[in-house]
Amino acid sequence: MGQVYVFLADGFEEVEALTTVDVLRRAGVNVVTVSVMDGPEVVGAHDVIVTADAMFADYDCTDADWLVLPGGMPGATNLAECEPLCELLKEQSKKGGGVAAICASPSVVLGPLGLLRGKNAVCYPGMEAGMEGATVVREHAVTDGNIITGQGPASAAAFALAIAKAIVGEEVATEVAQGMLLA
Repeated sequence: MGQVYVFLADGFEEVEALTTVDVLRRAGVNVVTVSVMDGPEVVGAHDVIVTADAMFADYDCTDADWLVLPGGMPGATNLAECEPLCELLKEQSKKGGGVAAICASPSVVLGPLGLLRGKNAVCYPGMEAGMEGATVVREHAVTDGNIITGQGPASAAAFALAIAKAIVGEEVATEVAQGMLLA
């Protein structure tokens, strides 16, 4: 049914992370939240504390169908500074696996890694400078091959549903959206 890892770092945008986890679990997708910090408790940008399912240092994420990065600041910067995560993202993209990022993360993490070259993508407005090689569009969520990007907190549901659609198909994603009164 797909294996998804959502990476959490201090300063993550809570709406983006938790909406994605919730929507994908409603769609029947196996989602594991992974802390890239020193402990399992991660503090969001608005002081919401989340206990991750796993620690990056102790967990093998190489079986991923999708790797997901919420945005938020300094959450995106903290993700970008996690070198093992950046290596995992590059390997995932190289093998054609799914990579999804929203808000600041497309610009702060994916762009500098070269993962957006030749792709249509979106990020938080005003952060386009980091979208190296991307064609920046203005939509809530954009799917271009194995890359899904989202604009920001108000786009969290569209972003999560785009990932769900890529994993379980349009019919199930639509059912989830209807159950959440989004469609």
